Amino acid sequence: MKRRQFITLLGGAAVASPLAAGAQQQMPVIGFLDARLPDAMADRLRGFRQGLSEAGIVEGDNATILYRWGENKADRLPELAADLVRRRVPVIIGSGGISAILAAKAATTTIPIVFIVSEDPVRLGLVKSLARPDGNLTGINFYNSELVAKQLELLRELVPQAIAVAVLVNPASTNTFEATLRDIEPAARAMGLQIKLLHASTSRKIDAAFAALASERPDALFIGNDAFFNSRRVQLVQLAAHHRLPAIYSGREYSDIGGLLSYGANIADAYRQAGLYAGRILKGAKPSDLPVLQSSKFEFVINHQTARTLGLSVPDKLLVAADEVIE
Repeated sequence: MKRRQFITLLGGAAVASPLAAGAQQQMPVIGFLDARLPDAMADRLRGFRQGLSEAGIVEGDNATILYRWGENKADRLPELAADLVRRRVPVIIGSGGISAILAAKAATTTIPIVFIVSEDPVRLGLVKSLARPDGNLTGINFYNSELVAKQLELLRELVPQAIAVAVLVNPASTNTFEATLRDIEPAARAMGLQIKLLHASTSRKIDAAFAALASERPDALFIGNDAFFNSRRVQLVQLAAHHRLPAIYSGREYSDIGGLLSYGANIADAYRQAGLYAGRILKGAKPSDLPVLQSSKFEFVINHQTARTLGLSVPDKLLVAADEVIE
């Protein structure tokens, strides 16, 4: 072999070697910790993967996602979080309520954590400030817990004769439970409404709460914002229909399956933003340099078919204000 040819081949091998080595490296693994069941997450995971894609990360191509589901059992979350830490994932996503996020936070002070939460993360102690998280946590804050007065107002506009409103809340979700009570009581007083609180933290207790409603017959129903309730949304919407109760919910996922009204943050977009942050962290960004993002997209959805089934006439004012009317 001539010397010039040998040098050319050697140079080519030197260039190709790092690429080959890079191809052989194991793909980074994103840890995804959620308190719920996976069957409630299709739209949100689609949004999350979209955000990853916008950051140049594609599941199965240049990264993998390791899902850990709490299945609505809070006591499982610490071990699931610890498992992700043992696997040394480069980033953990915490969603499905504060319990999953706190489990991840307790498990590591070094692995970046991207949270998706409906309450003020500063008040919850997750970050020191929205602009400067100053730790290993950052994420997305959507204000579903602070929309209670608006939701109650929309329900009253559709059912103007309503006086007694049943309010379903989950006492097991302490922070969202307290936030709902803090906001709904003064809002109800201002509208001249009487509220009846019902507690439910399991599927069986949801059934029991609706059984109690059968004898009390409120004029309308308010379903509090809660990750567990979201995972039981089919049960809730079917029970509301069975008891012929006009109800308002915290997200469009309820209206998509027959819920009368929903008003809340666009949760799929919040997950898209979380995916974008996870992708940036995989590429070297630090959580302390990524300010907490506040969701700016809200959706008001009316299921017109359900309104007709309940014998309700939807005012033109609401139809015009709705982001979507499901016929």
